[in-house]
Amino acid sequence: MRAVVLNGYGGPEVLVVREVPDPVPGPREVLVEVVATALNRADLLQRMGLYPGPPMEFEIPGLEFAGRVSALGEGCTRWSVGDAVMGIIGGGGDAERLVVHEDQAVRVAANVPLDVAGGLTEVFVTAWDALVLQGGLVAGGTALVHAGASGVGTAAIQLCRLMGAEAIATASAGKLDVCRGLGAALAVDRATEGGWGPVVAAHARDGVDVVLDVVGGDYLEQNLDCLATGGTIVQVGVMGGGTATFTLAKMLFKKATLVGTTLRSRSLAEKVAVSRAFEDQVVPGFEDGRLEVVVDRRFGLDEVAEAHAYLETDASVGKVLLEVASA
Repeated sequence: MRAVVLNGYGGPEVLVVREVPDPVPGPREVLVEVVATALNRADLLQRMGLYPGPPMEFEIPGLEFAGRVSALGEGCTRWSVGDAVMGIIGGGGDAERLVVHEDQAVRVAANVPLDVAGGLTEVFVTAWDALVLQGGLVAGGTALVHAGASGVGTAAIQLCRLMGAEAIATASAGKLDVCRGLGAALAVDRATEGGWGPVVAAHARDGVDVVLDVVGGDYLEQNLDCLATGGTIVQVGVMGGGTATFTLAKMLFKKATLVGTTLRSRSLAEKVAVSRAFEDQVVPGFEDGRLEVVVDRRFGLDEVAEAHAYLETDASVGKVLLEVASA
């Protein structure tokens, strides 16, 4: 099969599309013919050698997929050949075929095309897990979502709207209307003079219940300023820097919780649990049209280096898709 392989670490030029052996499904695994996958910030970090993937003979990036089941491993009963599935994986998504545990695969909503579903799971599972499972957001609560026009951000704003919570978003000036259009009650320019924190704090006078932060760095101090007593900051990325200095006393006075989390590092059992709950509680939102994948641009598998270079410009809104095969 053809796959994207890392030929070392560095810039987009280290990405090579080449022939590699087909994967073979083990017990309770399915072989999937991939239609589409998508790029995520973690892929850029992995390419630079900063976010190691799982051990494999050839290092193939890619954290999500959508396609059709083409073979079943021993003991697999949940799926049949030809079923449309999607899901998150630790790596290997940028390829024509992959294997995944049958319980980690998620059904594709009937009205979501496979080439779009390839960019669905990583951001929506990440956002839902961070806001609800890790952060404890409930209807009537308030969430602060950073990088609101990113893949995770566009997913998080929609999920807040779906569950009846208020979303406040930060983004660059040219992307604020996108955030508002998706349902953000307030969208703040991340480059606001004096910081976005005072603007958010003035709007959410009692503080925000959950902060979904993919930026890190000096955002942490302002996150604490905006947080409600007993609130939770969920750190799912470090686009703005992996180190931070903040006033520890603020955490004590606010009884704040700081959660660091990634999906890749979780056990199979944890990934299966999240996938099953996501299928039951979130996928119906796609079936009735309340949720959608915001697609910025599409690239072919052979254009993966161009896709990486484009994502690095920070110009994208929503997802950058990689089309692997025809739907």
